[in-house]
Amino acid sequence: MEIPVKSGQMSIDPQSISDRKRRTIELSREYLMPARVAAWESLGVPLVIGRREGYRLWDVDGHELLDVHLNGGTYNLGHRNPTLVEVLRKALDELDVGNHHFPSQARGELAEKLAALTPGDLHYSVFVPSGSEANDLAIRVARRATGRRKIVALEAAFHGRTGLSAAAGQDDMARFFLADYSDEFLKVPFNDLGAMEQALGGGDVAGVLMETTPATYGFPVPSDDYLPGVKSLCERFGTIYIADEVQTGLGRTGHLWGVETWNIEPDILVTGKGLSGGLYPMSAVVMTRRVGHWLTEQGWGYVSTFGGAELGCRVASRVLDMCSQPQLLAGVRRLSQRLTAGLEQLRQRHPFFKAVRQLGLVIGLETASSAGGMQLSRALYRRGVWAMFAGFAPSVLQFKVGLLADDAYCDLLLERLDAALSDIERGNS
Repeated sequence: MEIPVKSGQMSIDPQSISDRKRRTIELSREYLMPARVAAWESLGVPLVIGRREGYRLWDVDGHELLDVHLNGGTYNLGHRNPTLVEVLRKALDELDVGNHHFPSQARGELAEKLAALTPGDLHYSVFVPSGSEANDLAIRVARRATGRRKIVALEAAFHGRTGLSAAAGQDDMARFFLADYSDEFLKVPFNDLGAMEQALGGGDVAGVLMETTPATYGFPVPSDDYLPGVKSLCERFGTIYIADEVQTGLGRTGHLWGVETWNIEPDILVTGKGLSGGLYPMSAVVMTRRVGHWLTEQGWGYVSTFGGAELGCRVASRVLDMCSQPQLLAGVRRLSQRLTAGLEQLRQRHPFFKAVRQLGLVIGLETASSAGGMQLSRALYRRGVWAMFAGFAPSVLQFKVGLLADDAYCDLLLERLDAALSDIERGNS
């Protein structure tokens, strides 16, 4: 994701920034991420997060924000969810990271739970610290299982920034680090079965890496036949179907996994972000016995000191318990319907608000301007809401409401969205 920066543009009033915030920004500019700091300054979002709780953030200067970015769904269950904090605290009484070379009760129990709760015949799990690394490993696993090298992904896909996962996304960032492999990573348009069939028709593709709905492209919802059609093509041509559920899994669609909306049983499922509970890095690659057979042949084919840290496994296990509860999933569906109605009312009143893309609580707000998602992100920030625009489709705002949000929170959120849209239409953004 890149934020366009205009040379010399500075939207932050230096007088409004405390010494604490100014020092944090300058440390980040000097030692961490100078281009990113400049981009946020250009957008007029001088956010330095301090206290956080539930679905609210507080800037270090006290500015309260309703959080519907959730860092890609990392905070599906809220910031510092009390239940998960207590699980982590209790785990600290007996556990630490653990040793990845040996059997572990915490890892074994989490893997058993994933096998039981994922669709179809998924069985083996490998734990890694991030979704990017999980997608990287999923690509290697598909190659091992098929003896092929080619990977097919979407033209506007984002699967992470590490090695192979970056090569499977938009080409520009992989090319930036000379890590693009155009002969091995084929890109096809979203929602185009004909293009997918042409890409797979040679019988030389190891895997299709597919976000259930592409997050960084603004959550476009596939047609009813698209993902089942992709799965059918994979079966026809001997290709591994890899479901990237890093953002769409763990209850966000009203199902535990987004692919369950279409009754798809993937060969590999990748989960992350929310699996961490927002407290301890945790992602997983879950595979069928056939695809994961390499685990019976080579015990050290993949190793990670911090992958499957025992503390994180305890948190992730409780996350799965919570997200798979029928009452929670029913609540997500009810909340989704409430938001659908509220957003439609706003859309009818605001010409700037063009359309809603929605699959449960996976929501994108489409605007009438090519950079409208960015504009709306800034206007909402000023009104006390933090929402991120779609990096590959800046006309769209990602609108990720938490799974446990209540009606009062949603009413306040819609009220602030209404105000932000009015600000834009009056030219006050």
